[in-house]
Amino acid sequence: MGKIIFSSEYFNVKDTLECGQLFRFERQKGGYLVFTCDKCAYVYNDFDTAVIECADGDEEYFQNYFDLKRDYSLIFNGAMTSEYDVLKTSATLGKGVRILNQDKIETLISFIVSQNNNIPRIKGILQKLCSNLGEKKTFAGIEYSAFPTVEIMASKPLEFYREIGLGYRAEYVKKIAEFIASGYNVEGLNNLSTEELKKELVSLKGVGPKVADCVLLFGFHRSDSFPVDTWIEKVYSQNFNGTLKDRKKIAEWFVKKFGVNSGYFQQYLFYYKRSLEKLPE
Repeated sequence: MGKIIFSSEYFNVKDTLECGQLFRFERQKGGYLVFTCDKCAYVYNDFDTAVIECADGDEEYFQNYFDLKRDYSLIFNGAMTSEYDVLKTSATLGKGVRILNQDKIETLISFIVSQNNNIPRIKGILQKLCSNLGEKKTFAGIEYSAFPTVEIMASKPLEFYREIGLGYRAEYVKKIAEFIASGYNVEGLNNLSTEELKKELVSLKGVGPKVADCVLLFGFHRSDSFPVDTWIEKVYSQNFNGTLKDRKKIAEWFVKKFGVNSGYFQQYLFYYKRSLEKLPE
């Protein structure tokens, strides 16, 4: 069993996992099982540390996945020197939130599933997708299912995706799987600028600006992106006195304001508003 021990000052496991950037995890004992691609880890906070337990040989993968080589004190201090009190408050509350380095294809499909959906349903649909199509794996005596390959996903009929609850999103997921399986080079998109990458993503069937921003931030770790949802709209109008109504323009406003720290600050603000108001998903 591999084990990674990290300071909890900038790594609160609960806050990181439950802030809307991923959906394949479940509470287990005093921590969480996290599923990514074909891997699994048990992650928890223990006093002043964050502990990641994983299979031998997966340590480097999870160091990257949890972004442990990045100095989050620089990001936090950037927020604390902001002119906006709400950002300072948000950063203080969400100091332990990290942005994960998730698999690009899994992130793309997951956020297509997330459109006009709530978190319990998103998690349920992804669980059905994995349990039906993913390879069966075992970690610490616990059986789980890997995220399926796009080749297997492409081979399934449209009706399968409707049956697991995808509704109108069924066509989008199947088309994306077929497109990637046919040779579309997702990793090659790394070479594009953030602006070019977003244009490429929204050209894919079923990917709108908000989904693209989520994939940019959580799949490609483009921190100069700023997903805007109901929570961020409320922060923008109530705490930044914003008057824009178009989410694309709101996102552009924040990116212009916060630059390369935009994505990190988005997570602080999202955590703040969601924690305090407990609005429906």
